[in-house]
Formats: sequence, structure tokens, C-alpha cells
Amino acid sequence: MELPHYECPCMDNCPLHRAMELIGGKWKMQILCALHNRGPIRYNQLKRALDGVSNTVLAAALRELERDGLVSRTEFLEVPVRVEYAITPKAQEVIPILDALSQWSAVL
Repeated sequence: MELPHYECPCMDNCPLHRAMELIGGKWKMQILCALHNRGPIRYNQLKRALDGVSNTVLAAALRELERDGLVSRTEFLEVPVRVEYAITPKAQEVIPILDALSQWSAVL
């Protein structure tokens, strides 16, 4: 008897489940793609690139992506302080996978 995926006993240890926790959600993949396409970028530039994201949601997603090692945050000690966000090498590894998913979904 096959269990529905949400009842799968391996969910705690499933690598795919872990990956989706890291990049899933409404904005995380869009953030990673924007950083990949634009390079290091300041917060307000990123917010403008992501039409419709709120400050609260963007800040929370960036904190989570930084915590998980997918986004780096660089603070420049200038007046005023300048902060830039960039995609990390760890996150660069997922870009070809996202591209493949995009191509796959285009033919459905």
C-alpha cells in the first residue's frame, strides 16, 4: 500500500523535502534568480525587481536564505551604510536545476 507523500515516514530525512524547505515558498526562487541574473544588488533594487513583495516578506526570506548559506549579505561601512546581497556558490549549484524545471514545465 502506497502512502500519500505527506504521510511518508521518510519526510524528516528526505533530501528532496530538505531542498524544498530551502528554496520553496513564494519568493525564494525569485530572489535567487534575481540575484543570479543581476549580480550583487542592494535591498531596494532587489525589492523593485520583485514586483509585489512586501518589505516584511523580503527581509524574512533574505534572512532565511542567508542563514541557509544561499545568499551572502555584505555590509560596507560607509555613510550611509551600504548593504548588498549576492547569490553564493552553494546556491549557484541549484540554478541549472531551476532552469531544467523551467524548461520541463514549458512543455506541459
